[in-house]
Amino acid sequence: MITVRKAADRGRSKHDWLDSRHTFSFADYFDPAHVAFSKLRVINDDRVAPGRGFGTHGHRDMEILSYVVEGAIEHKDSLGTGSIIRPGDVQRMTAGTGVRHSEFNPSATESLRFLQIWILPQAEGLAPGYEQRAFAPAERRGRFRLVASPDGREGSVTVHQDVLLFAGSFERGESASLSLATGRKAWVQVVRGAVSVNGKRLEEGDGAAVEGEHDLAFTDGAAAELLAFDLP
Repeated sequence: MITVRKAADRGRSKHDWLDSRHTFSFADYFDPAHVAFSKLRVINDDRVAPGRGFGTHGHRDMEILSYVVEGAIEHKDSLGTGSIIRPGDVQRMTAGTGVRHSEFNPSATESLRFLQIWILPQAEGLAPGYEQRAFAPAERRGRFRLVASPDGREGSVTVHQDVLLFAGSFERGESASLSLATGRKAWVQVVRGAVSVNGKRLEEGDGAAVEGEHDLAFTDGAAAELLAFDLP
């Protein structure tokens, strides 16, 4: 079964410098039907104005992934990490026992768009940690590239949960497939463009909960950029 979560049905937080769409309940937006999906707790599609961003704030007991779509993020944290995250990069921050960080758009002219993803960790009280990897467009073109996994396989970032995250981009005529083990679920998030998943059409911003399916066929891509989560 594939259940589509339409982009227009997501929650929204809009400020003078931030326009954020919430796939799941977040902050002041609460929808009891969309609190989480398996271990996936948050997907926020954030658009940040030039020169603005999130000031220093804290997190605990969460695996936080950042996936940049346009622009760049300037990241600083209490672990001593300072980095710039660009399109194609995947950042993982383990909040664990507690970490503080800030995220800013360093450009004076260009807007920033990124997906902020929270995954529930396998245990509370983990040591805080940070990791960042770059994945070239060619690695994701016409196929799914593993970008996060529990063991860091294939050069992916390590996430402390039984979750696999794949990224892919597809033009017309390109297709790909993903297979799920028995009892596994999936969440598909369309970052840009459009694609059909087992015949269901998904547009930009749409998500889809997948349950009871073994094989997923991704076809009819139209400038599509996708994230696919393999979940317990």
